[in-house]
Amino acid sequence: MNKTESLEDFYEHKFHAVPAALQKDIGHFNVFRMEDCISEDGSIKVAYSRRDYYKVSLVRGHNLYHYADKTLEIKGPVLIFFNPLVPYSWESLDNNASGYFCIFKEAFFSGVGRAKAHELPMMIPGNVPSYPLNKKQEKEVEKLFVQMLDEISGEYIYKYDLLRNYLSELVHYALKMQPAETLYKHTDANARITSVFIELLERQFPIESPGQRFVLRSASDFADQLSVHVNHLNRAIRETTGKTTTAHISERLTTEAKALLKHTRWNVAEISYALGFEEPAHFNNFFRKQTSTTPSAYRLV
Repeated sequence: MNKTESLEDFYEHKFHAVPAALQKDIGHFNVFRMEDCISEDGSIKVAYSRRDYYKVSLVRGHNLYHYADKTLEIKGPVLIFFNPLVPYSWESLDNNASGYFCIFKEAFFSGVGRAKAHELPMMIPGNVPSYPLNKKQEKEVEKLFVQMLDEISGEYIYKYDLLRNYLSELVHYALKMQPAETLYKHTDANARITSVFIELLERQFPIESPGQRFVLRSASDFADQLSVHVNHLNRAIRETTGKTTTAHISERLTTEAKALLKHTRWNVAEISYALGFEEPAHFNNFFRKQTSTTPSAYRLV
């Protein structure tokens, strides 16, 4: 797996130049036509890695997405959301990809509506990030991207307020395509504890080097961090999500293990250590229990 791509890396790779004010602009936002970002050799492929920024894309054509440990083949227009926690790549299968995308940092989205960017359903790891569009929906989404492009090239002093509104419209357009009960988290105490638990769990990723270690591995570890009794934590998470604390940790570990096995050249012992297992045999047993196959066999698939 490649290292996490920063905004600086993005601009250097795509345009061979980094905007002068980028370091000062913590709420960075920009929007592009996909056709303007095709590499010099004409290929359309994005390397598999995490980014330290959010991205929303309207993509047309026949494309293959690698998102965390899953691969999605999509034909036709799709609106897709990418977040800094999940590694991804995509490639055009017909060299006919076109569309638009915008990139932004968490701070740019702050204050829009009731949710922060990382709280949005399509940005939460494990949720569905892609929304296939029919012709009418494609036209409406394209209109928002065109408005962004027109606005960002203008001189209006408050243009970023408008751009923030257009981005919010994109988000809500997608949210209206799924059940209303998933739009926002409940505000009760159990939900708040669960939210902080999920944040602490995700904060330990990505694993970017064999020397990095996943350290909060049990319900007790998280309870200590949250200063609550482990039984209270377990009850809150089960009532909020329907899953146990251990199940959440195991699922996230499995997802990361799959990504490391598929997208790095680290040996199984190195992956085992990085994921917090004292012995490779323990990791093998865990992985087999979760996936019904061994790490080595999964890597060969």
